[in-house]
Amino acid sequence: MEANRTLIIGAGIAGIATAIRQAVAGREVHVFEANSYPGGKLSRFELGSYRFDAGPSLFTMPHWVEELFELAGENPEEHFPYLKDDVACRYFWTDGTRLTAWADVARFAAEAEKQLGEPSSNVRNHLSRVQVQYDATAPLFLQSSLHRLKTYRWKHVKSAVRALPKLDLTRTMAQVHERAFKTEKMRQLFHRFATYNGSSPYQAPGVLAMIPHLEHGIGTFLPQKGMGDITDSLVKLAERCGVQFHYNAPVSRIQHQDGRVGGIELQDGTVWQSTTVVSNMDVVPTYRKLMPDWPAPEPVLNQERSSSALIFYWGMKGNFPELGLHNIFFSNDYPGEFRALFEDKMPGPDPTVYVNITSKLAQQEAPEGCENWFVMVNAPADYGQDWEALRQETRKLVLEKLSAILNRDVAALIVEETYLDPPGIERATSSYRGALYGAASNNRLAAFLRHPNKGNGPKGLYHVGGSVHPGGGIPLCLMSAKITNEWIVDQS
Repeated sequence: MEANRTLIIGAGIAGIATAIRQAVAGREVHVFEANSYPGGKLSRFELGSYRFDAGPSLFTMPHWVEELFELAGENPEEHFPYLKDDVACRYFWTDGTRLTAWADVARFAAEAEKQLGEPSSNVRNHLSRVQVQYDATAPLFLQSSLHRLKTYRWKHVKSAVRALPKLDLTRTMAQVHERAFKTEKMRQLFHRFATYNGSSPYQAPGVLAMIPHLEHGIGTFLPQKGMGDITDSLVKLAERCGVQFHYNAPVSRIQHQDGRVGGIELQDGTVWQSTTVVSNMDVVPTYRKLMPDWPAPEPVLNQERSSSALIFYWGMKGNFPELGLHNIFFSNDYPGEFRALFEDKMPGPDPTVYVNITSKLAQQEAPEGCENWFVMVNAPADYGQDWEALRQETRKLVLEKLSAILNRDVAALIVEETYLDPPGIERATSSYRGALYGAASNNRLAAFLRHPNKGNGPKGLYHVGGSVHPGGGIPLCLMSAKITNEWIVDQS
């Protein structure tokens, strides 16, 4: 048995980060990926002369990437150049209202007062308040395991406990924003941050109101070579650290005996032995497919799924100066959109549209005078809906909305096109039902109900990625790798 070997299932961003940390700790590390490429959702592809990032389009908290280079004794600036955007997002409404949300809080607040009539003091006060909440709680609730006794002995616990009365645990995000802001448009703008973990602002706990601090307190960034460079640069770093990646190598089984793991078996019958296995696969198929003979934590696995997405990738032959890296075109009925998503399990009849254009900052992503559009609409997880019909109808609605607001025939400018829907997301990434963030956070106890990084599975089995603690999105996945690495090192 290879006691100093770590086997990692899945080369998603959390799996790659875990591999780097384990290699730096002196272990032999092997990563097994079912696809022919690394990155999971954070991958890239080309369509004609256009290059697209397949999945995550928002990059915040770059220090979590830089930390991995520094751990390996390298200078991140030499391997991973990135830019900071002065604009967090550009917002559009169907009545013609437009708002540039500057990354700088004072400038953003002044713009909100000018364009929406929202007192600038409301914006400044709210963002100041959520920064205090974040600073007091992140070390405990995001950067540490909630399932280890030693966590609650740290000095961070005192700060978090003192902050509890201010965390809005008994209110929803929407209720927090109702109190914080005067105008419906500003409330809607802040409501949208619930989608960062695939939830509804009308159900998610008020503590999640601190999410916009990541954009306006820390900033939004873009790797100079596009989002896919997060994956590419970290894979190269892992390889320099001695990590071995095995592609086209789907795992069929996690072996275990007498309550502890013994290794993995690949679909081709190859067996790799180790007493340490890390699953970067969604926790649901980890139990259902790889360990069907192990008692599964049913209450955790049966939680409500987060939202998914319908994504259209459009190579555009035109240029839109009024658009930036991140753009939101709002629904006229936001409550109705989220009722459709979580109650009817359907895309909203008047969907909010997100358009990401990386060629705005990384010009090599599209031909000169052209743009690469990543167009995303919130969608429910896959429950057997007719996705072909839903995709066609949603595409029609999206084109109508964008053309009306931008006063141009958007459809006529599309020269390259493909798409991704919830079933496709599940096929490509093993995300259960195509949910982007595992379980939804439509519950005040959601943070405590996520599957732990070391659960009740066989001894020696650990979990990383968006379906487990602390949650989905690039920064949280990187945090999950750090938490899991600490578990493994402490128990080695």
